[in-house]
Amino acid sequence: MMNTKRSSILLIVMLWISLVSCGQKQNEKSSDQDSASTITQISAAALNKADKDIVLIDVRTPQEYAAGHLENSVNIDFRSRNFKELIGKLDKNQEVYVYCKIGGRSASAAKTMEDMGFKKIYDLKGGILQWEKEGFKQVK
Repeated sequence: MMNTKRSSILLIVMLWISLVSCGQKQNEKSSDQDSASTITQISAAALNKADKDIVLIDVRTPQEYAAGHLENSVNIDFRSRNFKELIGKLDKNQEVYVYCKIGGRSASAAKTMEDMGFKKIYDLKGGILQWEKEGFKQVK
């Protein structure tokens, strides 16, 4: 009986140590990823001042793009089946700027790109609606 009790206590202690150490490693991993984030939100004003030769991706639908988009942007619909394939053709070491209507899809697209290994991604804060609100022009 004494051996069984000792074994039970030993098993509980080992499980507890295992859980605690796994939790610490997960927390360390999360903080490392946060500090090395490759996604930066950029304001409409800052994007307007950016070099015109940047890689600028509109992740909205082709219909939304046709209704008005930022000059020199390329349309790669985030919700299309081949988004990863098309975006994967870009140089992952080059800075890439993404935008959508209000910022939801571009945030998701930026996260997908980060997961694919892109090093520096700029996401237009507030999307094209914020761009318009600040008086910047679109191409139709």
